[in-house]
Amino acid sequence: MSLTANWSYPTAIRFGAGRISELADACAAAGIKKPLLVTDKGLSYLPITQSTLDLMEAAGLGRAMFSDVDPNPTEQNAEAGIKMFRDGGHDGVIAFGGGSGLDLGKLVAFMSGQTRPIWDFEDIGDWWTRADPDGIAPIVAVPTTAGTGSEVGRASVITNSETHEKKIIFHPKFLPSVVICDPELTVGMPPMITAGTGMDAFAHCLEAFCSPHYHPMSQGMALEGMRLVKEYLPRAYNDGTDIEARAHMMSAAAMGATAFQKGLGAIHAMSHPIGAVHHTHHGTTNAVVMQAVLKLNRPEVEERLTQAAAYLGIEGGFDGFYDFVGELNASLGIPATLTELGVTDPDIDALVASALTDPSCGGNPVELTKENVTALFKACL
Repeated sequence: MSLTANWSYPTAIRFGAGRISELADACAAAGIKKPLLVTDKGLSYLPITQSTLDLMEAAGLGRAMFSDVDPNPTEQNAEAGIKMFRDGGHDGVIAFGGGSGLDLGKLVAFMSGQTRPIWDFEDIGDWWTRADPDGIAPIVAVPTTAGTGSEVGRASVITNSETHEKKIIFHPKFLPSVVICDPELTVGMPPMITAGTGMDAFAHCLEAFCSPHYHPMSQGMALEGMRLVKEYLPRAYNDGTDIEARAHMMSAAAMGATAFQKGLGAIHAMSHPIGAVHHTHHGTTNAVVMQAVLKLNRPEVEERLTQAAAYLGIEGGFDGFYDFVGELNASLGIPATLTELGVTDPDIDALVASALTDPSCGGNPVELTKENVTALFKACL
């Protein structure tokens, strides 16, 4: 089976090894003539980024790059990127990298023609309608990790540097016009990042699958996404050059982010404030809290996860699935507790308050309260 394809769900996706070579054509398809490549600090000097800038330059697109992007990007990063975009007369963004580069790149394109502050577009009610749609520049997204799936998302997660809260900024036109999923770009990911980003994809699929909301398409996508992670994340972790495993993990990442239109839950509601305050890796944090959330949600999801376990080839129903998650985490070197992850002396009351206001709460199968979320955080330390 050839791992090369062209997909139009949820947007135009050029999938396959070596397809970064089509970057100039992707920009033309999106109507971009003078792009700004947005990526994070760690990626900016790597060969995959420099060769991408070479492709841009050879095609007459320039080689402008903004890389002042933190691992948990902030509104300060956004303001600097927006200024560079406007000052340079750019007409589109190439969002390049993992979740931080993709999220910040999408936000720069979104805010490039807006007059209101970023926080006016938080994912609350119909706040997205405040945006001027004509002020949103086109986006080509190029993921270099296999986890967040931000390349197919309609939002960006941005940390408020003053309140240390993660906020979701949403608009339908955050969705990139063209995505290039080239698994060769992920070959250089260190095992630790492969593990954390892969478990992020698994968390997206798991929470979407367990969400009580109705969305059969997302339900099916979430289930198959979990299978891909189960089969191929250990292979990608153990051999970073396994291009087949890398390709399937890129699919799982995009599937998870598409599936969670159905909803997320307590895993993400907890992970967002932990990452904002303690600067932990998002996907790894998701993995650490996953079993505690499964235990909380068991009364509502036991039958559903028993069915999923059967599809995934896991014996023992819900208990087998629960044990599988623990065994997978251990095999990937995921810390067993938040304390091991570096969360020391946390303000649990503040974390709980933040978690309960997170938009992810609405998709949790069990209603989240101050009492049960407090117990969740304590169980994970």
